[in-house]
Amino acid sequence: MMRTDWRDHDWQLIHTAPQSPTLHMALDDVLTHEVGAGRRAPTLRIWEWASPAVVIGRFQSLRNEVDGEAARRHGIEVVRRVSGGGAMFIEPGNTITYSIYAPQTLVKGLSFQEAYAFLDEWVLEALAELGIKAWYQPLNDITSEGGKIAGAAQVHRGGAVLHHVTMAYDIDAAKMLEVLRIGREKLSDKGTQSAAKRVDPLRSQTGLPREAVIGRMVATFRRLHGLSDDRLRAGELAQAEALAQSKFGSHEWTTDVA
Repeated sequence: MMRTDWRDHDWQLIHTAPQSPTLHMALDDVLTHEVGAGRRAPTLRIWEWASPAVVIGRFQSLRNEVDGEAARRHGIEVVRRVSGGGAMFIEPGNTITYSIYAPQTLVKGLSFQEAYAFLDEWVLEALAELGIKAWYQPLNDITSEGGKIAGAAQVHRGGAVLHHVTMAYDIDAAKMLEVLRIGREKLSDKGTQSAAKRVDPLRSQTGLPREAVIGRMVATFRRLHGLSDDRLRAGELAQAEALAQSKFGSHEWTTDVA
């Protein structure tokens, strides 16, 4: 099968009201499957978070990554996603998260490293339009002169690739360090100040509201690749809600290390 280009596909946009962390995990699973099966056109989904969360990678140890007591104290739900990679600290108004669900033909023949950078080229262009010189730091970080902006993760399954990215619009570095153990070890000798520097939020670099940054990202994707407004289908949502309960909200899944 030949490799396809962005414009060979009829890209759809989903951007709905805020949803729970477990439902987001389940939607990624369901929509990847639907695109892989050819029942849904390739899709860009912008997430809105209903509540704070820590999202850990598929292969991470919950105990090693997260201070459970601190997470409970701050009312932060811990969920596990289907892709690998590191832990993400999420607060609804401070985070920009998106997923790309694409046929594997879009990245056919690319190495993992190339596929990550290729799937986010449009974001680097959007950031450049906002006055931010950003680049890809292999394997999966988007960074700038001011520090890291975003982290990506990816998984291939059933004929589709799921590529999702969490960007720091703003960040409560002190709270992040209380909840994430790994960050604490990396940064404890340098203090919280350097944590704020290591992840440099888009708010400080653009001076724009979060919605304006998202608006620019969507407009750039639309200009480069084409994009029609779409919505979740009732069947997709029902499937995701069932999975959120049975799998992604379960103690077994969250505590499991595959």
